Amino acid sequence: MRRRRKTMAEINVVPYIDVTLVLLIIFMITTPLLNLGVEVSLPESSANTMAIETEPVIINIDEKGQFFLSIGKDFEEISEEQLSIKLEAFIKANKDVPILIGADRKVDYGRAYQALVVAQQAGATKVGLISDPVPNEL
Repeated sequence: MRRRRKTMAEINVVPYIDVTLVLLIIFMITTPLLNLGVEVSLPESSANTMAIETEPVIINIDEKGQFFLSIGKDFEEISEEQLSIKLEAFIKANKDVPILIGADRKVDYGRAYQALVVAQQAGATKVGLISDPVPNEL
């Protein structure tokens, strides 16, 4: 009489653990090498205009540092808190709306940067800066 062997229903996971640990060590060694940084040489020409399909939200900052908001109409003077609330409500309705920020030359960089922070906190994904084109020299 022959005895039948029972089939083994277990998986030997030891080789899989070994491979996983080797891969983990490789990634731990190579990851810091990837974060070295890249030297970038920026162009010295004037920037091209952006192609915008939808009407953008425009935030202007005058020389006194006051915010002005335009959502497809005339500019209205607005405080930083009100700007945050309005942008958040508008972005919830229109997720891909571009936001353009223009600041007077005399405005402190920190004030212009604050407008970028407010737009980011409101959930904006497309934010750009407005500038005047460089006049052509003949």
